[in-house]
Amino acid sequence: MSEHDSSAERRHGLFTAEPNLDDSWHDAPEPSWLIDEVAEDDLDETGRVPAYDLGPSTESFVVDLTGPSPQVHDTAYHEAVDPVEPSRHSAPAESAPEPVYAPHVYAPSEPTSPEPAPPVSAPRVPAVRAIDRTAAEIPPTFDIPPVPLGSAQNQAETLTAATILRSSKPRPQSGWRKRVLGATGGRINFGPSPADRRRADLIERARTPVVGCHRVAVISLKGGVGKTTTTAALGAMFANLRGDRVIAVDANPDRGTLIERVPRQSGATVRHLLEARDRVTRYGDVRAFTSQSPTRLEVLASDADPSASSALSEQDYRDTVDTLERFYNLILTDCGTGLLHDAMRGVLGLATSLVVVSSASLDGARSASATLDWLEAHGMEQLAKDAVVVISSVRPGGGIVDVMQLEDHFAARCRAVVTIPYDPHLEAGGVMELDELHEDTLDAYKELAAAVGEGFAVRP
Repeated sequence: MSEHDSSAERRHGLFTAEPNLDDSWHDAPEPSWLIDEVAEDDLDETGRVPAYDLGPSTESFVVDLTGPSPQVHDTAYHEAVDPVEPSRHSAPAESAPEPVYAPHVYAPSEPTSPEPAPPVSAPRVPAVRAIDRTAAEIPPTFDIPPVPLGSAQNQAETLTAATILRSSKPRPQSGWRKRVLGATGGRINFGPSPADRRRADLIERARTPVVGCHRVAVISLKGGVGKTTTTAALGAMFANLRGDRVIAVDANPDRGTLIERVPRQSGATVRHLLEARDRVTRYGDVRAFTSQSPTRLEVLASDADPSASSALSEQDYRDTVDTLERFYNLILTDCGTGLLHDAMRGVLGLATSLVVVSSASLDGARSASATLDWLEAHGMEQLAKDAVVVISSVRPGGGIVDVMQLEDHFAARCRAVVTIPYDPHLEAGGVMELDELHEDTLDAYKELAAAVGEGFAVRP
């Protein structure tokens, strides 16, 4: 059999004799995957693919195009071998045996019936999208040393007001004790009364230091329960008792009335702040968009333009808070009615504490309790458990509602419950003036500020 006939038989898969292992490695049979794709005209007189010399400008070497098919090694292989591995076109070492190639025989594959596709069920679409709470993360901590106390007896830090100064007895702030102190010229001091000590404790709790920026959301499913009044009064109490900056944001997607509780000093709204947020770099810049009450509470109004094309969205609220938290320690948000509008997703996603407002009525209490049910059903159990419930008496007289039963109901579900008595100044719905409130109403808002302020010590 001639060499040309031998090559033809190999191309048709008829050559069955095994190659001589003693022959040169160039005489190994060509793999069928390459021979089947080589045209007859491309073969030389020996039936092999010719090799080419690349000329004197480079090293002269022979390229074998008939070698075995390229193999793909896994990652473990590449980590085990030397990074520079020899070319697969180079001749094998003398001690290595020549590879033996089995003939390639084509056999038609039997037709297989396609397997039936499994039934595809329609995806279940949740009724309410999960609320993202990643923004209410733990604020960054800083390596701040403790207050120096002095380890030795004679260090300067040991000289404090508590150890050196003669402390006088606290003075009474009300009642007959105060009258006796004034009548005797300060010589007889019975000290503060239990009511005075209670007020001092409330003020101290309301002044709990804030770590980072604390965001309080005032929410309710029902309108007309005193939600906006609670936001304005609580913000005014915090601004009056604390030394840091406090701002209240009207996040009502419709027309909100929070701005009507402070003297209007700016015609700007949340929308104007969002349009200029890239240029706001100082507190003086953001102050041009807010109005401030005599208690130092600042208010950012909602968009009341009836021609506005869209309401406040979730991203709008997040951008607003991102701008404000650079300049304020406390951000109170007066939310709109309901929990399913787009802005509420941002409010609940960023809130570090909640104030749930209820009226002293059956429908108001059911709506407030349903608010807690909704929070628990949507993965915010801890936020509902740490909430403070406000029972606001929006009408004069006790009526037939047992307020104590409402207090017991919410006390079993939340961290604290505060009842605000009826006050004509609150019913007017005008500018909030703390001096115009009755004494018991003022004490109730101090109790609310203390209950909310206790949450400042808990890191979000």
